Amino acid sequence: MGEAMKPRAAKYGIGEVVKHRKYPFRGVIFDIDPVFANSEEWWLSIPEDVRPAKDQPFYHLYAENAETEYTAYVSEQNLLPDDNGAPLRNPQVDVVFLRSPTGRYVKRCQVMN
Repeated sequence: MGEAMKPRAAKYGIGEVVKHRKYPFRGVIFDIDPVFANSEEWWLSIPEDVRPAKDQPFYHLYAENAETEYTAYVSEQNLLPDDNGAPLRNPQVDVVFLRSPTGRYVKRCQVMN
């Protein structure tokens, strides 16, 4: 019976490139919260008709849109895989990750020299 209370397994992983379901931005995941872990003020600032449930994974992204680069905090329900294949321009990406030949990003600390 206690199974329903366990956080859901994250659908996406660190280093994976994703895009937002509704807004025109994409990014690489650099951290994952098993459930919502931002401020109540942040959550309430989201319009109620599109406010996501808190009991799902939330992803920290090095994100970018056509105009700028930034960090984003996005619920799993609002992400889709991004198969664009183009490298990300966010300067933080190159600090934290190396891009593999397949286009996936690997954290620098995980790379063996």
